[in-house]
Amino acid sequence: MKKIASIFCFLVFAFGSLSAQEDVGFRFGVQASPTWSWVRTSDKKLEGTGSNWGLKLGVLGEFYFAPNYAFITGLGFSFNQGGNIQNGYEQADLWKDSPLSEMTYHNIPKEGKFHYRVTYVEIPFGLKLRGGGESTIGYYAEIPVFTLGFKTRAQGDIRGTDSLNTEDEDISDDVNGLSLAWGLGGGIEYKLSGATVVAGLHFQQQFTNFKNDGRIVREPGGEFTDEDSKGNIGLITLRAGVFF
Repeated sequence: MKKIASIFCFLVFAFGSLSAQEDVGFRFGVQASPTWSWVRTSDKKLEGTGSNWGLKLGVLGEFYFAPNYAFITGLGFSFNQGGNIQNGYEQADLWKDSPLSEMTYHNIPKEGKFHYRVTYVEIPFGLKLRGGGESTIGYYAEIPVFTLGFKTRAQGDIRGTDSLNTEDEDISDDVNGLSLAWGLGGGIEYKLSGATVVAGLHFQQQFTNFKNDGRIVREPGGEFTDEDSKGNIGLITLRAGVFF
């Protein structure tokens, strides 16, 4: 946590230095925004259920090329993204490459749930449109927004079984290190003396596969075979930020 705090302080200082320059075409901000995320897969028997509450924490930058139009970017952390994948096969091992604390956790029965909790470092880039003129309250839209993510941590829990539940397993070896997502959002801006408070609603959806292939047993008494379903994380962010 100390490392994260140190990196965040450095980013605030770096972007703040840019904002302090004479170039009025740049605007600097920070956000601490709650998120609600979920998981979906391409296999109907590996169903996405449940959701995670998380947090986006980072710095934002806007480079204006016209009075109400800007290129946007930033850098920050996206904590605790993911959700549950519920097993609909006889047996499943979705974390076959990870060093789980017990070997029995590699053999999860039907209805067992694999709970993902992934943290990314994210770099968004996109376009922003603003309205409202010089009034105190304005509005904005960000569309499209593409987000490049780099996995920094992945933990998992197993739930919904009689005797094979576990928590805080390291599943980094079964979560892809790179993520690419698209999104959009909008909200309002409230101007204060020397700052602008922002509140909005944003949607983000991965179009890269976030998980590695696992193993499944399709029929009673059968053997493990590989499964190659694709999994994606979607999330809604309640944007809460301040621009300077």
